[in-house]
Parts: sequence; structure tokens; C-alpha cells
Amino acid sequence: MTSEAEAARRVEALRRLIAHHDHRYYALDAPEISDAAYDDLLRELSALETAYPALVTEDSPTRRVGGAPLAAFSPLRHARPMLSLGNAFDEADFTDFDRRVRERLQQDDVAYVAETKLDGLAINLTYRDGALVSAATRGDGEVGEDVTENVRTIGAVPLRLSSRQAPALIEVRGEIFMTHAGFHALNEAQLARGDKAFVNPRNAAAGSLRQLDPRITRQRPLSIYCYGIGAVEGAVTPSTQFELLAWLRELGCRVSPESTRVAGLSAALEWYRAMEARRASLPYDIDGVVFKVDRLDWQELLGQVAKAPRWAIAYKFKPEERETQVLAIDVQVGRTGALTPVARLQGVHVGGVTVTNATLHNADELARKDVRVGDTVIVRRAGDVIPEVVRVVLEKRPPGTEPFVMPTEVPDQLLAQRIQRLIHFASRRAMDIEGLGDKLVEQLVRAGLVNDPGEIYRLRVEDLAALERMGEKSAENLYAAIERSKETTLQRLLYGLGIRDVGEATARQLVTYFGSLDAVMQASAAALEEVPDIGPIVAAHIVQFFSDPAHLDLIERLRAAGVRWTEFEPQPKAALPLAGFTIVLTGAFSSLTREEATARLQALGAKVAGSVSKKTSLVIAGADAGSKADKAQALGIPLADEARLLQILADPTAAAVTLGAGDQSSGVTT
Repeated sequence: MTSEAEAARRVEALRRLIAHHDHRYYALDAPEISDAAYDDLLRELSALETAYPALVTEDSPTRRVGGAPLAAFSPLRHARPMLSLGNAFDEADFTDFDRRVRERLQQDDVAYVAETKLDGLAINLTYRDGALVSAATRGDGEVGEDVTENVRTIGAVPLRLSSRQAPALIEVRGEIFMTHAGFHALNEAQLARGDKAFVNPRNAAAGSLRQLDPRITRQRPLSIYCYGIGAVEGAVTPSTQFELLAWLRELGCRVSPESTRVAGLSAALEWYRAMEARRASLPYDIDGVVFKVDRLDWQELLGQVAKAPRWAIAYKFKPEERETQVLAIDVQVGRTGALTPVARLQGVHVGGVTVTNATLHNADELARKDVRVGDTVIVRRAGDVIPEVVRVVLEKRPPGTEPFVMPTEVPDQLLAQRIQRLIHFASRRAMDIEGLGDKLVEQLVRAGLVNDPGEIYRLRVEDLAALERMGEKSAENLYAAIERSKETTLQRLLYGLGIRDVGEATARQLVTYFGSLDAVMQASAAALEEVPDIGPIVAAHIVQFFSDPAHLDLIERLRAAGVRWTEFEPQPKAALPLAGFTIVLTGAFSSLTREEATARLQALGAKVAGSVSKKTSLVIAGADAGSKADKAQALGIPLADEARLLQILADPTAAAVTLGAGDQSSGVTT
């Protein structure tokens, strides 16, 4: 009989051997043994671990089989935020991106690494001493969902990094996706079991990764390509993005073979066009090309704006367009009561999904395009996401059609508005109540079970189980999701309340500036206007919202139901050196866009206004500045140029002193 010491040596050898073959199979696409021989190794390891349970480790290949179903996905904070990417939709956009990069770096040409933009699900893998310890979705960039047990079942994800020089800690960023072949095989299996087929590979990948039962995830043909890193400890990282990809390969991570280095704008555009031509022949879906500045020190120098880096951009492929017919035009009611016309279409396959509805945006856009019932129209998915009508094919318009007249109100408008408000409250970026989707919200409202967000937390399992097509197990899962949503953040709550014009960014600013809900509720319009990115109109909407007794009652009922949110000390004035100053930007800037300048000034506490008044502290005028610069001079307000803007951004504390003294250091004579 094998001794435990002998078993331990054999287990270690088997794990190294299996990891080697995993790397050959998944990372290099060059297997050395047959599937049957690989299975024999895995069976031998499993048998030894069963006989000697003390030898089982978290990074053992046997952990890929998947354990018991999960109760839920817990939040997991990334050590370093996962940034999103800005988009370029045409050559002019990308050329402008390249110009900004070169001007900021003061370089004639910049080398980029070009990578295919996979249409999958972003993932953050954390390894300690080479072993996979956690995996999380992107989430809001700061906090994602803990999908570790599901990710462990994916063969293409190494459970242990292969290099002996693996860092003490490393976050590996990648994209989980499904190949066309895997997708078709999965759908064949789904249909054979009588289950519903998935619409496209991305939805299939996302749904597979977020299964509560890891054993189901294990059966799904998921793959991964890694493209970057987050936090790193105990290692010297490469100096370029291209070398970083090579390092990831050395660690055993799967990296796209399509990634390449291109020198300058013309080479980047050439590679983009070549990739667009090859798009249909690739074994997986891509929706564009990601270009990243190759030198990592230059990436650091360029920095980021909001949650997007200045050193990278996703150059999207042109949206796929298809022709179909308008069957009807309906009017939808938003959570604030706004009316939106929607075209009901003959189903058409566009960009990987069947489109039956397309937005017509608003009454003005509907009138401009003159879309009518019976028209043949061209539709596309804007940004490969939102279906929209591009134009009418007038030569195919049938006789007798009439222009559509937008109503001023619709039947059950208040009911529809209530439904939309609840859908918004439960949405992923707000309270994130998993499973509480549009149709279920409508059922709850029409059944009289829920009329406002506070009543969601009074629902019982038996209330939910009584709904149409809602079984006991589904009701229990939804009830558990509602309970989980009680632990949230103040930013999510403020966004979820549906205050007019308060989006995610404004909610974040309110949290930073005031720290607590009570402080926001008690803030005057003047105090709110001191918050970056909040002007008189938004401030008035916030004051109005919290002056409504019904809304105050809602807050109290949420608290009484056990809804809890994180609160903070207000941001110290020292961290916002430009707080209290109002700056107006006018004209064009060469080193950064107006939007970027606005975001950076707001991040430093400044209020960036759209018009000049006696309260304005400084007007910064770029090229072709117009009447705002003239008005500043007429009012005796300091006027500065782009060079002064860059000085302010580089040293805001010193700038605050000169602004307080009237900014006599500005680059334009007042």
C-alpha cells in the first residue's frame, strides 16, 4: 500500500504534469497527449486525494469538477480598479486619439499594441504565490462579483501559474468568452434537452459564468484570453505592453495570438482594416480593436479620466445594418414620465441578436426621420448594443402611409412610470436585485404587491411564488436576492432613487462631497451647487426630491426594512484644492478635450460652469474663443490660456492660492 509520503510525492508530480499539459492544450494549442491519457492522469490524482484528504489543496486540478451550488455571489473588491475603455467609432475619432497621445507625450510617433476586442465578459483573476485565490467580474470597476468557484472549472484558466518566478501577488485581467464552435455545440445540447437556445456567444458566456451551480459552468465551453494586470507584489514587471503579454504567456496564461505591436498611426489603421476584413473568419466574436500605448511608463504618464485610461482606446467596427419593416410604433413611458417612441419591427438578425424593437429616441428625431408604420427601414445596433432605426428606405414606402403623431400622454402613464421607476431601482448599477427584471416588476405592480421601492422589501416568498411562471425555488432565489440588496452603498442608493438628472457620476460626487444621506437630504441648493458637476438645475431637482414628504417617507421605510448603506466622512477640503472656485472653459484646446479638462477640474473640486457670471473665478480660453472671453473681460474676470490650464492641473494647490488672489498669473492679459 502506498504510504502518505509516497502519495504526496506522486500527487505533486501529477499536478505538475497536468498543469504542463493544461498549458500545452489551452495556452499553446499544442497538446502532447491524447484526451484519454490526460483523463487517466486526472483520475489517478483524484483517487490519491480521496485516499489522502490531507493532500487536497485549493489549486489542485481536481477542483475544476465544481462543488456544491452557491447560495449567491458575494461582492469582491479589486486591489486596483478595472478601467473601462473609451471608444472610437471612425477613423477621425482614432486619429484624434493618436494626436492627443502624441501631443501629451511630445512625440512624433507612438508605438501601440493592437489587440482584438473580444465580445465576452471581463474577469479579474487574483493569484497569491502562484495559486489562484479569487476571481471577480468587473462590476462597477471597483467591486465585482465573486465567481471564483465557477472560474475554477474553466480549463483555460490556470489554477497555478507555471513560472517559478510567479509574483507574491498578481491580478491578471482577461476576457472570458465562448468560441463559435463551443456556442453551437452548447445550443445543440440545450435544444436536445428541450431547453431554450442562447441568443449569442456573449450571452451564453455571461450566463454560464454566473451560474449558481459550478457543475453547470463546468459543462459550458468557456475560454479566456488575458490582456493585462492590476496589482502586483514581489515582481519586476515588464516595461512594455507587448512584453507584458509575453510575460503572461510565460506565467501560463492564455493570450490572444492576434496581438501585435504597430508603429504609428498609419500602421495602426492598416492593422485595424485588416482585422475588420478577417473578423468573420475568426473562431470567436470580436467587435473592434483595442489599441494601447506600448510603453508602460508612458501609460502611467498619460493617466486616466474618470474610469477610462488616456493611453488606450477601443476602435469599434462599423455597426452591422439590416433592412426590415416597421409593424407598429409604440410610446414608452420612462421613470420621470418622459415619452419615447419605439418602432416594433419584423424580426431581423443584427450583430448577433434578433432585433424586434428599435428606439426612435424622441419626438424631434421621429419627425426628422419621418418613420411611419409600414415603412421599410435600415436598423443597426448602436455601439453593437442598442437597436436603432438609421433611416427610411423611401423608395419602398407603401402608398397611404401617414406621419406618426406623438401623443402628449398615454393610457396608464402613471402606472407605466411607476413600473419604470422600480425597474431602475432594481437595476444592476443601482440596488442590483438579481432576477427582478422588467416583466416581473410589471407583474408585481399590476398585482398590487409593489407600488414603490420600499414595498419590494415587504415581499414574502409566498407572494413571489404566487406569481405567474414563478416556482417555489425561483421565488426563494428572488427573495434571497432582495435580502442581499439590503447591503449596498450610498452611491447605488442615490442613483437607484431615480432623482431627476442624478446619474452614477453625480451620485458619486454627492457621496464624495457630503458623505452621508442625511447631509445630502439637508443640503441647500447653494451647497449642492458647490459640488463639482452640479449646476442650478440639478441642485433644484435634488432639493425638490428631498422636499417631497412621499420621498422622505420612502427613505424611512427603506431604513426600517433593514436597507443599509456605507457612509463616509465628507471629502476634506485639502483633497479638493479647487473647491469653491467656478471655472468656465471656452474655445478649443490642443492638449486635451474640453470634456477631459472639465472632468479633471471637477475631480479637484472646481465647479465648471457653462456661462460667465460675476461668480466666475476664472475663464480659460482656448483657440477660437468667443463671447465668453469677451464677457470675462467686460466683467473684469481673470482670463487664462491653455498653458495656464495645464499649470493648474499640474499643481492645483498652488493654483488655488493664485485663484484666490485673482489669478494674476494667467497667460492672457485681462
